[in-house]
Amino acid sequence: MDDTTVQKVLRGVSLPARARSPWWELGRRLLLALAILAGTVMLVWFDRGGYYDNNDPTRKVDLIDAIYYTTVTLSTTGYGDITPWSDSARLVNAFIITPARIGFLVLLIGTTLEVLAAQGREMFRVTRWRKKMQQHVVVIGYGTKGRSAASALVQNGTDPESIVVVDPLPLAREEANSDGLAVIAGDATRREVLRRAGVADASQIIITTDHDANTMMATLTVRQLNPDAYIVAAVREQVNVPLVRQSGADAVVTSSEAVGRLLGLSSMSPKLGEVMEDLMTYGTGLEVAERDLLVKEVGKQPQSLPDQVIAVVRDEKVYRYFDPVVTQLARGDRLIVVRPAKEQPWAPRPGTHDEETADED
Repeated sequence: MDDTTVQKVLRGVSLPARARSPWWELGRRLLLALAILAGTVMLVWFDRGGYYDNNDPTRKVDLIDAIYYTTVTLSTTGYGDITPWSDSARLVNAFIITPARIGFLVLLIGTTLEVLAAQGREMFRVTRWRKKMQQHVVVIGYGTKGRSAASALVQNGTDPESIVVVDPLPLAREEANSDGLAVIAGDATRREVLRRAGVADASQIIITTDHDANTMMATLTVRQLNPDAYIVAAVREQVNVPLVRQSGADAVVTSSEAVGRLLGLSSMSPKLGEVMEDLMTYGTGLEVAERDLLVKEVGKQPQSLPDQVIAVVRDEKVYRYFDPVVTQLARGDRLIVVRPAKEQPWAPRPGTHDEETADED
């Protein structure tokens, strides 16, 4: 396979690094080769009286001769102009320099093969990854918001291998790779970049760019490539929410408004702000979660359930728990609840995991 084909397969794709980089292995092997070379030079130099220079019999073997003899011997060239004649020099050549020669050649050949094999393995990983990318999640932008969104997905059970990050910044891509995520390098407003991320086959797309104009453009392009995906976008200004929705986003979060509201609540009531921050922080205290309705809960009022129900999802619409439409829970409903963070957000309460859920089927 030629270099052009390899570059075409690998272009713009960066998968999480292995435990050891091929270049680390390359450097280690080069150091070992240099150590063998230096050690052999010292052996020849210390026993230089046992070597004979055929070009000048009257001249003694010096350090330069030792270096020359070592390099041509370890490379198996062996010109024969400098030869060992004493018993000690011949024994050293037989039992030390010959194994060193074999090790030296193995290192050189192994290094070349390692580089080629590493490139081949990486190309195979990318090809296999592309084939597996179905119904995955694409996170556009790996800043604070994108990183938090990806972390929330992983903490709630999403396989990191099913998340693809798109970002043009090298530092952001390195952080995504270190978090175990695949990365596509490039501008998410360009169709080619989004195609490499498999947007057309994705089930969800999270858009968190630095500018609302880029968010609108990325949302519009994503929606054209994938009419069925669920798109969540973050904007800085509330005034841009309608524009992003018109571009194709299913849900829009206003980051500045949300932060401002939290700041205002915290100033008026520090305890209320503490609870709100608790709800937005994963892993401790309280958690907002969505779960299925259980069979034994059908026909009951939302307020009577063990979970603190705050909303009911029915026919793709969200109703507050006090809405007359959801006075009695029905099959197919899903519940938005507040519960202890130690419980799995997307599963029924502990002790009810094996009970039948009341879906529409």
